[in-house]
Amino acid sequence: MQEANRLKRLPLYLFTIIDELKKRARERGIDVVDFGMGSPDQPTPKHIIDKLCESAQITENHRYSRADGDVEKRLRRSIAAMYKRKFNVELDPDKEVLPLIGSKEGIGHLSTAFLNSDDIAIVPSPAYPTHFNGVLIAGGILYNVPITAEKGFLPDYSTIPTEVAKMAKLLFISYPHNPTGAVCDMKFFEKTIEWARGKNIIVAHDLTYSDIVFDGYKAPSFMQAKGSREFGIEFHTLSKSYNMTGWRIGYVVGNADILKTLGKTKSYLDFGIFRAVQEAALAALDGPQDCIDKMVKLYTERRNLLVDGLNAIGWKTEKPKATFYVWTRIPAKYSALTALEFATLMLDEAGVVVSPGTGFGEYGEGYVRFALVEPVERIQLALKKIKVFLDAKT
Repeated sequence: MQEANRLKRLPLYLFTIIDELKKRARERGIDVVDFGMGSPDQPTPKHIIDKLCESAQITENHRYSRADGDVEKRLRRSIAAMYKRKFNVELDPDKEVLPLIGSKEGIGHLSTAFLNSDDIAIVPSPAYPTHFNGVLIAGGILYNVPITAEKGFLPDYSTIPTEVAKMAKLLFISYPHNPTGAVCDMKFFEKTIEWARGKNIIVAHDLTYSDIVFDGYKAPSFMQAKGSREFGIEFHTLSKSYNMTGWRIGYVVGNADILKTLGKTKSYLDFGIFRAVQEAALAALDGPQDCIDKMVKLYTERRNLLVDGLNAIGWKTEKPKATFYVWTRIPAKYSALTALEFATLMLDEAGVVVSPGTGFGEYGEGYVRFALVEPVERIQLALKKIKVFLDAKT
């Protein structure tokens, strides 16, 4: 049995390799400190869990979800209200809001919905893997735009050839940015709109980490920029804001025609979101938001401890203004190694897991990513392990 050619185009999934290495290390008795997967370690807030348990007892909620159902309508209205409250953006809940089974699902299906085999999707690299993997699975053509620290990990649109722009149907952007932690301002969104206007291209912005921000920074929405809804949409999720990664609940907002086509695609492939989860999402969006403040405070403490600790032992690293990731160059003495080789070495010799930058695309080479999903005492332990590892190789 041969898998489809489009699956053969997918790059090696490095996180599967790392998982196998973690398993082997633990079998050897190594105490592994895991900064690999970006999965929050904190529990979902109690009021959200309570609402799920209550709603799961209602028989009607066990049936297929439908767009004109009561909870479905309330969820779309709640998402629209959140955008008004947080970003002062007015959305039509029936046409400009589409709930998703997690933002990852929606991002992947966007490429399926719009890309033909001769269509290009422009993706800044490094990137969240679904931005480019979804393109390859859909059979489209991937065009990577390298983003660098020197330019704040923002794409330089002037480097995109005219012929590429003519064939492009999608542009993915994402700020705050996974994996680099980079941020942007409204001027960047305005430049994006100026570049995209008249090109018949969809701009898809991933706003997953809008709530995880530090040092007074506030993440803007692409929908706040004038003209964004002419050809733009924005993905978001409850996964990171409310520690609900396993619940699979997200949404996309913006251009009504784009959402209609995405919704049509989804209608052939899924039956919507479990209604009890939708009720829980309403509890999250409409309920107390102090849980987010507490979470950000926790990530701030972890970020400061890890980054200050890495710098203290000679691993030069900058503090991100957003996300719960720390993106850093491989120490100079290991520059001859690939990101995967370095990550493998540090796991084998120090018992510390990081994600190799190439897991996020070809231009992630030379970097690794730490996810701030270990408690303070484990971060302190990791720093001791890393110091011994680095000193032994001096």
